[in-house]
Amino acid sequence: MSVFSHPDFDGHERVLFATDPETGLRAIIAVHSTRLGPAAGGCRYWRYASEEAAIADVLRLSRGMTYKNAVAGLDLGGGKAVILADPEKPKTPALMRAFGRAVDALGGAYWTAEDVGIEVADMEAVHASTRFVAGLASGAHASGDPSPVTARGVFEGMRRALRVATGSDALAGRTVAVQGLGHVGANLCALLHGAGARLVVTDIDEGRIAKAVAAYDARAVAPAEIVAVEADVFAPCALGGVLSEDAIARLGAPIVAGAANNQLADEDAAERLLARGILYVPDFVINGGGIINVAREIAGSDDPAFVETRLSRMVDNLESILIEARDAGVSPHDVAVRFAQRRLAGP
Repeated sequence: MSVFSHPDFDGHERVLFATDPETGLRAIIAVHSTRLGPAAGGCRYWRYASEEAAIADVLRLSRGMTYKNAVAGLDLGGGKAVILADPEKPKTPALMRAFGRAVDALGGAYWTAEDVGIEVADMEAVHASTRFVAGLASGAHASGDPSPVTARGVFEGMRRALRVATGSDALAGRTVAVQGLGHVGANLCALLHGAGARLVVTDIDEGRIAKAVAAYDARAVAPAEIVAVEADVFAPCALGGVLSEDAIARLGAPIVAGAANNQLADEDAAERLLARGILYVPDFVINGGGIINVAREIAGSDDPAFVETRLSRMVDNLESILIEARDAGVSPHDVAVRFAQRRLAGP
């Protein structure tokens, strides 16, 4: 199957395939849209089941970044990169520098940053080959790891969802089931625990689970069980595609609000959630905190209000989307997509 006929191809402006025999780099960069500005989105390092799976992921993720940046009010387009992890050749600074050369070849059409499997140190290595990188730990306007800001946005968005659904945004005494305890999930757990929420957690890494149980008095369940846990909110914070037909039928929470990208497994998932009376908070709206943090660095701003102002606007937009969807009896996903498309259409 060619990229142009791929079911997830959506008029993407550029799709770059990059290799480097010396380091073993195999990467794909997808630029979905530069309508609002240079495309921006993280780089994911993952062991994909196939090249087809990697292509599908990068196409969907880059389109999601277009919508995310539009809803967040940023002057950025949507792009994403994936590096196909090779178990025979582990990630090295040299591999990341090779990836940086691929980013640089796009001449600023795409800015990269952290995503799953990528650390701040990796972005520092990328920076040795290109200036089109953010999420750096040092240098002019450095913004550092975007994960804590992503978690803050999800936390505040979750509170707004509770307010729309129940009339109260209080988390004290509520149960939140968190799937995935990476950088964002762990930061979210800390915020939820501090607000008095009860936590049920899972991850594929037993060490992460043990830390969450010890730090937050969380209850641990197996990864396959987290979807069905009876909770007030289900927070997917791992990889995408979690909201499959089977998972939706088993969901034990009336609200889905989490940080994972591309949570809907297929085009019908949003309608299935609506039919079950489950409030789905669109992932590309609630998880925009990290790219807001990155946008400050791309803009070359040291204004402390840059992030706070835009984060506040993001959660206000989120609440407006949920209220509009509730009053119209439609899926918040559809309302959010229309919101993004209006901004992309321009004046």
